[in-house]
Order: sequence, then C-alpha cells, then structure tokens
Amino acid sequence: MENLEQEVVSMPRIGDPAPEFKAVTTQGDINFPSDYKGKWAILFSHPADFTPVCTSEFMTFAHLEDKFNEANCELIGLSIDGLYSHIAWLRTIKEKIEYKGMKDIEVTFPLIEDIKMDVAKKYGMIQPNEDSTKAVRAVFFVDPKGIIRAIIYYPLSLGRNFDELYRALIAMQAADEFGVATPADWRPGDDVIIGPAGSCGTAKDRMEDSEIDCKDWFFCTKKLDKDTVLDKVLKKK
Repeated sequence: MENLEQEVVSMPRIGDPAPEFKAVTTQGDINFPSDYKGKWAILFSHPADFTPVCTSEFMTFAHLEDKFNEANCELIGLSIDGLYSHIAWLRTIKEKIEYKGMKDIEVTFPLIEDIKMDVAKKYGMIQPNEDSTKAVRAVFFVDPKGIIRAIIYYPLSLGRNFDELYRALIAMQAADEFGVATPADWRPGDDVIIGPAGSCGTAKDRMEDSEIDCKDWFFCTKKLDKDTVLDKVLKKK
C-alpha cells in the first residue's frame, strides 16, 4: 500500500498569544499584533482577489468598518495574492461593483500581501483538504493584549455572517468588562449569565439578591441593560 504523506496544519489556539509577523499591506507595512496594542483586532483571510464571495465580504466589512472601529476594533484582511492584485481589485470594487445597495465602496483597512503564504501557514489558514493554494475564510479575534480570544473558520464557498462577527466582538468585550458570560444568541440588553456560581447562594453573595434570577444552582442570570453595555464597550467620541 502506498504511503501518502499528509501535510500537518498547525494553527494557534484560543488563549494563545497571536503569532507575530511583519507584512506589506495596501495601507503600508504593519507589525502584528504589536501595532494594535490596546485595541481589538479582527484578522481575517479570503481565498483570492477578484472572486465574487470575497468581493461581497470586503464590501460588507468596509461598509461596517466605522461600526467596528467604534468598538475599539481594527480590521486586517489577508490573501495570498500580491499587492498590485490587491490594489487593482479594491479599485474595481470601488468603481464598478454594487451589492445590496452598497456602491462606491472604498476599502481603507489594510489588506496583507502574502504571496509566500508565510502568515497564512502560521495561522493555519491553508487547509490542504479544502485547497492547497488558497486560504480558507478564517477569522481571528485578538484582544488588546495580543491574545487570541475566538477563532471562526468557513469553507471557500461560504460567505461570513457579519452580524455574528460584530455580536461576538461585543459579547467578549462585555464579558471582560462585567465579569459575566453571555448565553445563546445574546445581544446587548439581554440577560447575562452569572457564573460559575457553584450555588445560587454563592452568586448572591457577590450582588444584591434582587439582581439575581436563579433557576437552579447552576443557572443564574442578571439583567444588564443595553445602554450600560454600550457605554462601556464603545469608544467615546
């Protein structure tokens, strides 16, 4: 039987320091993650320039960039294409492409040139069983200390849900700020989880009894209004 060598894909894990790299981008050179210290960053990859799913995603990210920036989060894109391909593609998007009412969209966040796949391989963005020469749609959330907090991977054919990317960002910031966890489908204004409590009594020792709603010893929630969350996690203008 013929033995086939299988390429091992290594990737950082949640809780790891974000792997460091220097790169050329459409917005100049960057040193990641040190250039983003004190801010959240979303580092995301796409398979290739001049492809339709990627075009729809870049237009959406560019359209929402101010919203992410207000949450103290910077966007950084990557594909294994060269810088001149990036520039030509982004110019075409601005001049010719209209999608869901978005047009004249200018992408101002950096798009990394990664022809040698150095960054893509360091972050496990090349998945050989999906495609050996294109990066999958990976998303890395990196916190202000340079720690990877969440990772989401999509196949080449599946465009990302940008509402979920923003929801996840705000949920992690709220968890850090208020020392809570967020339940399924949580959005600002929804109740949050108090835990690990160990018991309702333990949870209530930390807060006023009236603030805690315990369904059982392992499931306690409290109200956290939307304005309180957003006042804390969004940058003040």
